[in-house]
Amino acid sequence: MDVTQLSPLVLAYIGDGVYEFIVRTYVVFQGNRQVNKMHKDSANLVKAATQAKMVKLLCDDLMAEELSVYRRGRNANSHTMAKNASMTDYRHATGFEALMGYLYLSGNFSRAVELVDLAWKKMNEVKGEVSGSE
Repeated sequence: MDVTQLSPLVLAYIGDGVYEFIVRTYVVFQGNRQVNKMHKDSANLVKAATQAKMVKLLCDDLMAEELSVYRRGRNANSHTMAKNASMTDYRHATGFEALMGYLYLSGNFSRAVELVDLAWKKMNEVKGEVSGSE
């Protein structure tokens, strides 16, 4: 199957599950805790606003093909409304999920994990800069 021929919304559909899997794995490896606390941490990481922040921090680190997939997903007309996010964040999150789906279906799951890890590191650096400047 030629993954590049799939609709960006199909890529986002599978990418949503791929990203959720990465997040849940990360949360589990943070230590044995109550499942409801793990769920709360996971929910915070998978929400559209967080994904939008992540992908904005990653744009300079994406290869041309990855950036193209992200943009296709971001610009796709999904015919659904964002529930708990701005439409802008929702569109960026859809692009991010399309990228995750593309990488997974292309056999590049390790690149998906690498990008998520890099985004989280960059988000933590930004938090440190904000809290350090007060």
